[in-house]
Amino acid sequence: MSEQVWAIVPAAGIGSRMKADRPKQYLQLDNKCVIEHTLERLASHPRIKGIVIAIALNDPWWSEISLPSGVEIHIVTGGAQRADSVLNALTELQQFSYQKDWVLVHDAARPCLRHQDIDQMLLQLADSSIGGILGVPVNDTVKRTDSDNQIISTVERKNLWRAATPQMFHVGPLKQALEQAKQQGLNVTDEASAMELFGFQPMMVEGHADNIKITLPHDLALASLFIQQQLGETS
Repeated sequence: MSEQVWAIVPAAGIGSRMKADRPKQYLQLDNKCVIEHTLERLASHPRIKGIVIAIALNDPWWSEISLPSGVEIHIVTGGAQRADSVLNALTELQQFSYQKDWVLVHDAARPCLRHQDIDQMLLQLADSSIGGILGVPVNDTVKRTDSDNQIISTVERKNLWRAATPQMFHVGPLKQALEQAKQQGLNVTDEASAMELFGFQPMMVEGHADNIKITLPHDLALASLFIQQQLGETS
C-alpha cells in the first residue's frame, strides 16, 4: 500500500455526561490523562506519519499535556460539532498530504486502541476505494422501546455492529463528503455516516471490545483495567 497514513483526533468536545471539572479527554487515567494515552497509541504505530488534533478555542488544559515524539503533530481549532472539527483537521491535512492518502479519525476518549486493530484495518482496507471503520458485533439481545420505555419489539441482531473508531477513509473523498453534508445541513455523527449519505458503503472491520470510549465516570476504571491487561499481554 503506497498511500501514506495519517490520523485525526477531534478533541474539542466538552463531555457533559462525565459531569467533571474538565473535558473527559483531560481526565487522569493512571499516570497520564486520557488524550495522552490516545495520542501515544497512534504515534507509536509505525505506519502513522502524523497526527492532526482539533482542540477547542482557548482550551486551558491543552498546554498541560505531553505530546508524543516521532511523528508530525499539527494543531487546529475545532468546531461546534465533531464533523466541524474533523473538517477543519482535513483542511489542514490537505496542505501536506495527497487526496488518496489514508486518514484514521479516532476519538480522543478511546485510549485503549490496540496496534493489532490498526493493522487489521490497514490490511483489510488496503485495496478499498472507499474505506471502513472499526467495530464490534452486537452480541446482546437488542430491544426497541417507545417514548415511555415500554418494549415494542426485539431487534434482530444478526449483522448489527457497534461502531467504533478509528474510521479510515481517503483524505479527499472524506473531506468532500463532510463538506457536502455541511452545505446541505445534514447531521452526521461519524465519518462513515457522511460517506453513506453520498452513496458509499464503507466496510466494517472487527476490532477488540476493549477499545472503549470514555463517556461515564466508571469508564475510567474500566479503561485502566484494559490498559493493564494489554501491557501484561505484551510483557
